[in-house]
Amino acid sequence: MNPIFFQDPWWLVLTKVLVLFVVLLLWTIFNVWYERRLVGKMQHRLGPIMNGPFGLGQALADGAKLIFKEDFRPKKADPFIFNLAPLLAGMAAFTTWTVMPLGGTVTIGGHETRLQVTDLPVAALFVMAIASIGIYGIVLAGWAGNSSYSFLGSIRSTAQMISYELSMGLAMVGVFMMAGTMSTYGIVEAQNQPIPFANPFTGELFMNGEHGIMGWYWFLLFPCFVVYAIAMVGETNRAPFDLPECESELVSGYLTEYSGFRYAMFFLAEYINMATVSAMCTTLFLGGYLMPWPLNLIPGFDNPWLGPIVFIVKTQLLLSVFVWLRGTLPRFRYDQFMNLGWKYLIEIVLVYLVLVMIFPSASALLGVLVTIAVLGLIAMKRRTDLGEPDPEAPPVASDEPFDPFAGGYPVPPRPGQRIPELAGVVAGGHEDIDVEASEDAGKKEEA
Repeated sequence: MNPIFFQDPWWLVLTKVLVLFVVLLLWTIFNVWYERRLVGKMQHRLGPIMNGPFGLGQALADGAKLIFKEDFRPKKADPFIFNLAPLLAGMAAFTTWTVMPLGGTVTIGGHETRLQVTDLPVAALFVMAIASIGIYGIVLAGWAGNSSYSFLGSIRSTAQMISYELSMGLAMVGVFMMAGTMSTYGIVEAQNQPIPFANPFTGELFMNGEHGIMGWYWFLLFPCFVVYAIAMVGETNRAPFDLPECESELVSGYLTEYSGFRYAMFFLAEYINMATVSAMCTTLFLGGYLMPWPLNLIPGFDNPWLGPIVFIVKTQLLLSVFVWLRGTLPRFRYDQFMNLGWKYLIEIVLVYLVLVMIFPSASALLGVLVTIAVLGLIAMKRRTDLGEPDPEAPPVASDEPFDPFAGGYPVPPRPGQRIPELAGVVAGGHEDIDVEASEDAGKKEEA
């Protein structure tokens, strides 16, 4: 590990921690306003506009309301665990940012340091470990609330986190292999080095990577980048993967019994976790604080004090994707959600990692091939799910009765199938019921 870390005086470390804490709080307030405004634009609404300039005071007012709102807990809830759960979620959300590299080496008060609280040889795994501790907050909140809705929400969250942490961890393995380190600062600096490309069959170099976005791992490890991007949405319980707190089934899930300041802690942790996974994606795949091409060619733009601005802009663009998904996609069914994690993401990234280990210098070409193969398989499965007629399959008889509710939920008929009468559908597809006789009997009963 670089000796520059753990050499800072105590006042410099304390300054970094306080600045990071304030930045995360202000950034969270801004992101609440940003999400509401962006969703409003997508839905042709104005969003918050009344309080403060451009409605910026609305998020601050909502936070103040939660802090001063009456706080209560259910009578049969476990008091200690009920209070501990939001603290675990909030502390884990802040702790993960201590190893985020926001910039390069600078001089502060005569001391050479980096714009990062600290770094570890396994900093990327440290983020995953602390994020797992945050899951305990959700699980304990569901159990301590003594509510069926809360408990079901926490159980869903447990299964969801385990499923998508596997995909996320495997996607990070490709970055570790390419960078040769698990240090977050080392991963960013590794993306600032020329990357040699080679013919996978002859081993002959045919192009040298240059400093810029083509040397970042989003391009060199594209399947890992896609899998991580999907997994980070599932990891943060955000739409369309917000199954642990879906209001259509579980009221508010694990948050059902919380209010006031304790609810605000979970709310704060959710938005910080969104920024955390986005910041990790920026660090692992998008060059971190490195200036993108062609700005990196301009003299003076390599100033390390510009690193935090670049880092925040990249992270904010990824946060915009969270908002975009929330405003456009419907919620998945739980079985679809689990199938995506266990049957697709894990297998895709495992196959790609094996190929990268065999042909390490052709990762970009392999990524393109794997992506094309996956898209082809998805298109073929989609065609099958849509029920497109198979040319070798026998035609469906036009007079064959069809019960749309036979599978438990309504499905459209296939070409050539006939939907029975309404009474037959309600009775399970039996067409021997006389609809007119049933209506006459109903009128006689009312009379």
